[in-house]
Amino acid sequence: MLAVGTTAPDFTLKDQSGNEVSLSGYRGTSPVVLVFYPFTFTGVCQGELCELRDNPGDYTRDGAQVIALSCDSRFAQAQWAESEGFDFPVLSDFWPHGAVAKAYEAFNEDLGCANRVTYVIDAEGKIVSSFATGDLGTARDKTEYAEALAKLG
Repeated sequence: MLAVGTTAPDFTLKDQSGNEVSLSGYRGTSPVVLVFYPFTFTGVCQGELCELRDNPGDYTRDGAQVIALSCDSRFAQAQWAESEGFDFPVLSDFWPHGAVAKAYEAFNEDLGCANRVTYVIDAEGKIVSSFATGDLGTARDKTEYAEALAKLG
């Protein structure tokens, strides 16, 4: 994973509605909780993103914006986001496949997907915290988010 204190690599990807979302668009205004997840329409990923949806206050300390990202197509993510009612950007890192996940050292080369990695990025674009699970089948612990978000200030 990228080191704490590193400037987060900028990116522009399309969200579930086809809108372009750039990390740099949040600079100077809001911290970002960047949540890489492996696969759309899978149980552990669904549980994690539904937790983000259902308890936004737990993940948006200091006005942070939650952004979820996987290597699935925007079209699959659009269906999933609509059916689950996700109200945060769900970005597609489909093409070039996994480019953003690779820039964040979160790409699983063997499976061609993002690993379960989270970065908390301050409003100046610096990584203040990061955490990951040991495998794709394990959900992130909610307490890791609280500890990471506490580092925003």
